[in-house]
Amino acid sequence: MDSADIRARWLKFFETNNSLKLPHTVVPSASLIADDPNLLLVNAGMVPFKPYFLGEAKPPYKRATSVQKCVRTLDIDEVGKTTRHASFFQMCGNFSFGDYFKEGAIALAWELLTKSVSSGGYGFSEDKLWVTVYQDDDEAANIWEKQIGVPKNRIQRRGMADNFWSMGVPGPCGPCSEIYFDRGSDYGKEGGPIVDEDRYLEIWNLVFMQNIRGEGGDKNSFPIIGELPAKNIDTGLGLERTAALLQGVENIYEIDTTKMILDKASELTKTKYGKDEKTDVSLRVIADHTRTAMMLIGDGVTPGNEGRGYVLRRMMRRTIRNMRLLGSQDLVIAELIKSSIKAMGPQYPELVTGGERILSVAQSEEDSFNQTLKSGTSIFDIAADQSKSTKSKSLSADTAFKLHDTYGFPFDLTLEMAREQGLEVDESGFKKLMNEQRDRAKADAKAKKSGHTDLTQYRAIVDKFGSTKFLGYENIKAESKITGVLVDGKAAAEVSAGSEIEVMLDRTPFYAEGGGQLADNGVIKLANGAVVKVEDVQTPVPGLFVHRGSVVSGVVKNGESASAEIDLQRRLAISRAHTATHMVHKAFREALGETATQAGSENAPGRFRFDFPSTSAVPTSVLNDVESRVNELLIADLQVDAQVMSQDAAKALGATALFGEKYGDQVRVVSVGDWAKELCGGTHVSRSGELGLIKLLSESSIGAGVRRVEALVGHDAYKFLAREHVLLNSLTEIIKGVRVEELPQRISDLIEKMRSMEKEISAINTAKAVTAAGDLLKKSKSTGNASVIIEQLGNGISGEDMRTIALDLKGKLKTGIVVLATINDAKPLLVAVVSAEAIKLGVKAGELIKLGSTILGGGGGGKDDFAQGGGSNADAITKAFAEIAKHIQGKLN
Repeated sequence: MDSADIRARWLKFFETNNSLKLPHTVVPSASLIADDPNLLLVNAGMVPFKPYFLGEAKPPYKRATSVQKCVRTLDIDEVGKTTRHASFFQMCGNFSFGDYFKEGAIALAWELLTKSVSSGGYGFSEDKLWVTVYQDDDEAANIWEKQIGVPKNRIQRRGMADNFWSMGVPGPCGPCSEIYFDRGSDYGKEGGPIVDEDRYLEIWNLVFMQNIRGEGGDKNSFPIIGELPAKNIDTGLGLERTAALLQGVENIYEIDTTKMILDKASELTKTKYGKDEKTDVSLRVIADHTRTAMMLIGDGVTPGNEGRGYVLRRMMRRTIRNMRLLGSQDLVIAELIKSSIKAMGPQYPELVTGGERILSVAQSEEDSFNQTLKSGTSIFDIAADQSKSTKSKSLSADTAFKLHDTYGFPFDLTLEMAREQGLEVDESGFKKLMNEQRDRAKADAKAKKSGHTDLTQYRAIVDKFGSTKFLGYENIKAESKITGVLVDGKAAAEVSAGSEIEVMLDRTPFYAEGGGQLADNGVIKLANGAVVKVEDVQTPVPGLFVHRGSVVSGVVKNGESASAEIDLQRRLAISRAHTATHMVHKAFREALGETATQAGSENAPGRFRFDFPSTSAVPTSVLNDVESRVNELLIADLQVDAQVMSQDAAKALGATALFGEKYGDQVRVVSVGDWAKELCGGTHVSRSGELGLIKLLSESSIGAGVRRVEALVGHDAYKFLAREHVLLNSLTEIIKGVRVEELPQRISDLIEKMRSMEKEISAINTAKAVTAAGDLLKKSKSTGNASVIIEQLGNGISGEDMRTIALDLKGKLKTGIVVLATINDAKPLLVAVVSAEAIKLGVKAGELIKLGSTILGGGGGGKDDFAQGGGSNADAITKAFAEIAKHIQGKLN
């Protein structure tokens, strides 16, 4: 049974085809980009339903089922070393929100697992299945034995660490019941899961969410402080693990969707899986990471140096590196990604339709990493030479971290290269630096969303007063009541003037930052006369608008009535920018194709930026066409409408959904005439003519495979063009007798003339230097059997001219070594040439330049016969020459 069939059977069974007549709402997999400030990526099947379990939102259905895409990053370094770890997996789940409980969950699980394949089940043999329950859960044990008929000896009880679930923080929790499959005596000892979990493989976990957990404790013991008012069910069956059992293979790396990628890696590297452990580890890493990378890119993640982008970049670079370890020096990522799309496409058709974009992003990252390998290797070589020269046997943690963090050099590659040089790496120091960076990143992310406030403070407000009602689409002002006041993350009854404050209201016209749109500013005026200036609005927990600012006057008291009013001019300017973004997005898709889908944006007063996937710069002609197209549609003064409808209706309408965004069953579609239609929760103008003017300012790269367009709209665009006009007039005044349209050519001619003059000056300087080179021959010194020239030339000589002079000198020496220096723009430049005879004696130009450049505070390298480099400290030339001379003497004497 292939993976696509396993997935389809799961959804069909819970949607319509179970004997208990408990139809579930099929919920599509959420994006891997988690809608949760505490999560980088969705890491469990229940994550999209978390607000319902926590009581932060009311579930729109009593029963639900899904097959959720998940990525776990904690075990990335362990992937491949065993056949158990994987970074991407799919979790099949069925969920009950205050509806059926233990009896229903247990009966449904047993029915699907044991029902025959011909009847739509998985066909597991009943006598191969074992179950575990929590040690005190007599209810679950009795259901398994009395109602399902599982023999008592195949029902085992386990403690809190194994069979009691919680989120690790105060909140919902409850006992679990796990279902295991006995793989037989070839896989281990008899005695059930409590004896051997390699032989008895867990396939399904049923969580009975019935309790409330308190503070403290660990996974073996934590306080249970009460019962939930409504009992819930959360279950999870690992699709890949189930596939391994149903396909009769040894592990998850041999199932259909993974093996297809692994086989492609074997083909490209001409290696065979199962030949030796080292090769197998690399092939498993490649198979796992390629699939995960493909799924992440498919959901809109792009490689970067932070957050999700860093996870993606790390996985892609580990993939490429392992391909190189297996002997492939070619560009390989495209073929691997294609095999991943072929493997997963039957389950996720959007991977096929978005294949061109996914390939584009992946290939661009591979090109970037090839450059990283070159620059990183050069830096590593310099650091390794320094360690050896100081008799150190270890590479510092700072060097390893710099290679990893600044240049994207994989740490395990640094380890391997160090071992080849006979060096160790300060791994503990490196891990400490990584942890410090990770802690800073987590703190920054948390501060952005929650302002350093414990989220339980916000949840308590939602629990007591419900969600904030947003009135901002229709109103700029609203009469409200204060439902919460926080200062420095702590609840406050009243706050005086001059204090920073967070205010929660039951109703608000303020738009909270989201979807690329910046938050509204404005004021909150209390009935007692106090005034709060609002400078930011966030939603740290779903449904709660947190107004951040300062108390301007009076005393703010919790529970007071208040009037909230936004800054109308700022809102209008932001709304113009947001509508302009939609129009530019549509125009780019018309010009470049569907792959130019928005991958990020920011809508601020009078300006906006728009990110989209592209492996190369957008031609100026295309930018001009896009700008012309959108401005023509401003003149057409199209109606801008917003309608709320189902996702299916939005798709039928042709509305565009953005990568990485999470949408509910009901979505808001913003339409600019019949032209641009997009799912969006932001604020917009009423007609396109209100935008006035759109001016694209720039187009540039912001990372591998991602381009950014920055633009102005409305009065800001007009002011920019007015300044440009003044500048143009100033240039025509400076360059007399030239019409405006002739300026580009005239300025180009002047620049070309200047460059020609610079070349003439350089040629004169070089001629002088070559003439003086004859005098340098007289300064050559005999060291061993070689003639050595180490001299500093006059300032301002180019690197190419330095090479000419050095080669000229070497040609006049039989066994010659020439090292020359100059200063250009206050920075030292080094060149070294070594004759074939001197190379045989052990002197190499590349080693001379690495040594000298390091002392000069820079880097460089080259071949044995020619190398060049430089640095930033011109005062160190004398010291560099001394060390180079010492090195040469050591080789020749």
